[in-house]
Amino acid sequence: DTDEDTVKRCFATFEEKFFQTCEKELAKINIFYSEKLAEAQRRFTTLRTELQSTLDAQKEASGASTLPRRRKPVFHLSHEERVQHRNIKDLKLAFSELYLSLILLQNYQNLNFTGFRKILKKHDKNLETTRGAEWRVAEVEVAPFYTCKKINQLISETEEVVTNELEDGDRQKAMKRLRVPPLGAAQPVPAWTTFRVGLFCGLFIALNVTVILSGVAFIDGPNVWPLVRIYRGGFLLIEFLFLLGINTYGWRQAGVNHVLIFELNPRSNLSHQHLFEIAGFLGVLWCLSLLACIYGKFTYIPMQVNPLILYGFMLLFLINPTKTFYYKSRFWLLKLLFRVFTAPFHKVGFADFWLADQLNSLVVILMDLEYMICFYSFEVQWEDNAGLLANTDNQICYSYSYGVRAVVQCIPAWLRFIQCLRRYRDNKRAFHLVNAGKYSTTFFVVTFAALYSTHKAKNHSDTQVFFYLWIIFYFISSCYTLIWDLKMDWGLFDKNAGENTFLREGIVYPQKAYYYCAIVEDVILRFAWTIQISLTSMQIFPYAGDIISTVFAPLEVFRRFVWNFFRLENEHLNNCGEFRAVRDISVAPLNADDLTLLDQMMDQEDGVRNRRKNKQWKRSQSVSLRRPRLASQSKASDTKVLIDDLANEANT
Repeated sequence: DTDEDTVKRCFATFEEKFFQTCEKELAKINIFYSEKLAEAQRRFTTLRTELQSTLDAQKEASGASTLPRRRKPVFHLSHEERVQHRNIKDLKLAFSELYLSLILLQNYQNLNFTGFRKILKKHDKNLETTRGAEWRVAEVEVAPFYTCKKINQLISETEEVVTNELEDGDRQKAMKRLRVPPLGAAQPVPAWTTFRVGLFCGLFIALNVTVILSGVAFIDGPNVWPLVRIYRGGFLLIEFLFLLGINTYGWRQAGVNHVLIFELNPRSNLSHQHLFEIAGFLGVLWCLSLLACIYGKFTYIPMQVNPLILYGFMLLFLINPTKTFYYKSRFWLLKLLFRVFTAPFHKVGFADFWLADQLNSLVVILMDLEYMICFYSFEVQWEDNAGLLANTDNQICYSYSYGVRAVVQCIPAWLRFIQCLRRYRDNKRAFHLVNAGKYSTTFFVVTFAALYSTHKAKNHSDTQVFFYLWIIFYFISSCYTLIWDLKMDWGLFDKNAGENTFLREGIVYPQKAYYYCAIVEDVILRFAWTIQISLTSMQIFPYAGDIISTVFAPLEVFRRFVWNFFRLENEHLNNCGEFRAVRDISVAPLNADDLTLLDQMMDQEDGVRNRRKNKQWKRSQSVSLRRPRLASQSKASDTKVLIDDLANEANT
């Protein structure tokens, strides 16, 4: 009997703690749901107001009572019409993002109710009781997060507004725009895409073997380097695209929301198979072009033309204006490149500085492009069918002697440098200046490398001085970038890491070994330049510099591939900490002056009366993708009032 009483007391104690935990979790769910619902209501009201203002402006301008079904081409519009056209486009995007957030919140309702039901069912089964089911009926089934139907109302109203006001009553078109893809799963890929991936990758491997064997048989050692320098950039681009496909697959498998981080369209974006397909297709073309050069003596096509055809096709593939070959993704990339190269003139988002970081690892592509332009301008021998042989009387293209090469080498670092300055200007956070200092070290490294190279070629007495300065700044730059990689970009070596020694408190990828191997890999490849400089300066074998740089360039792309996994993981965890799952887009965001004025008006006795007469609100046509998170700013009392309102609604 004593033992039975002891067991009963243990069970009672366990149940008490169990239901206390359930109550705490239920309270957190209710609070979070109410915050997100209030935020969704705020966004819907704001967007509907902006839509009405835009419609009224169009109505006044055109004299029509509704949106015209057929608009003039954008380049024929006046400035005011252009603004209205842009507002409509932004509003369509904003409503689609709002709709996605509403669906996520609706799923949040269902997921948590299902979780409670299954947990309590398991409780009753193991303890042979019905108290879990009774608690579910008494607490969960009357909880505001489950009983509130406002989310369904908001979804219906959003569909109605988009259908009637933005798509001229065409519900099918409206729902196509609002359609939410399967959450947490990759978009279905057609079987033919999978077939093409296998076909192109298989051909690429076979053709690569053919290229290597043909090169060994037909090309002399000294004459191969113009060919290598011209085709090396294309190979690095293909490698980057293929590894980016692996990145995309890994992010999706690990639950890293790269679609949100890059602010892609969740309804239409490239999957890893699409990236593999593009990389494989370009790889096949690259191999065929290289084989055409190697066998140039046996074809009717001049050897010098083959690289121009290859890179001309790649450029045409990128800028092709027709809505084919992944049109939306290609022009998203073009717009992103434009933002990267015009960084000082607008705010810098994650995708902007991520792409600029990729360019820092792909700097060899830019340098080889500069070499190719110079080579075809000064050194190519058009009269010789084997024309990819350097002009021995005028070899200036692979040297720093005329200065352009050093400038090109600094371009990626310069882009990140000015992005950091712009970010500091926008938010006044000092670590952006520290980050800018990291990229500024590249300028010194390139400068002293160029001075050393040019002075060595002329046998100047101060050559060794520039060599030592080059080594010193290279070491400083490598230490600087390595520390920033591990601590800032990856968020590792967190003092609150707990059991994740030398890592961080939260990790996404399943094995800790991945992180430790990545740290070692980053250290080794950040200092791989020491091997290159040692072998080049000692001149152990001919063309040591060319061989080592050709080997290390793909390794740097691989280092960036590993870096991408942990950089996006860190950004994903930051988004999770802010409960951010969708973009918050508004056509007319409040600026700092508006917020200051609101504070002043609230302090005045009659400050908020007739405010339309006191100030003409300025309307911004820009799109704000990172507004302050209202959920994190809400007061506990406000949340409690909202929960009470939801509970009252459930009881009526």
